[in-house]
Amino acid sequence: MTGSSAHGVTTGWRLLFLVAAVYDIALGIAFMVAGEAVLDAIGMVGPPHVAYIQLAAVFVTVQGVSYLFAWQDAIANRAIVWVGVIYKAGYTGLAAWYLLLGMIPSVFFIPWAFADLAFLVAFLVFLRRHPGAAG
Repeated sequence: MTGSSAHGVTTGWRLLFLVAAVYDIALGIAFMVAGEAVLDAIGMVGPPHVAYIQLAAVFVTVQGVSYLFAWQDAIANRAIVWVGVIYKAGYTGLAAWYLLLGMIPSVFFIPWAFADLAFLVAFLVFLRRHPGAAG
C-alpha cells in the first residue's frame, strides 16, 4: 500500500485500520440498539434476554475502537492488530464451523464472516510487512 507515511505506516494501511474501526463500531452499535429487531428480521429466535446481544455488541464496538489506536499509530499498536487477528479468526472460524455442520443460524452471518476473513488476511499481511517487537 502506498501513499504518505504516518509513524512509518503508509496511508493505505492507515485507511485499512480506519475502515476496520468504522465497520466494527457501526456493527456493534447497530446490534446494541436494534439487535432484537435484526434477529427478528432474519427469522432468528433471540436469546432469553436482550443483554446477551448487547454484551456481544459492546465487545464488537470496543474492538472497533481499538482499531482507532492502530489507525493513529499502527507500529506502536501492533499488539492490537494481533488481537484483531485473533478476534477475526474467532468469528470466521465459528461461522465456517457452523456452516460446515449445516447449523449456521442464518445465512445473514456469512457475508460478515467473509468481511472478517478479508480483515484477517489484511492484518496478517500488515504484520508480516511491519515486523516489530510486539508479536
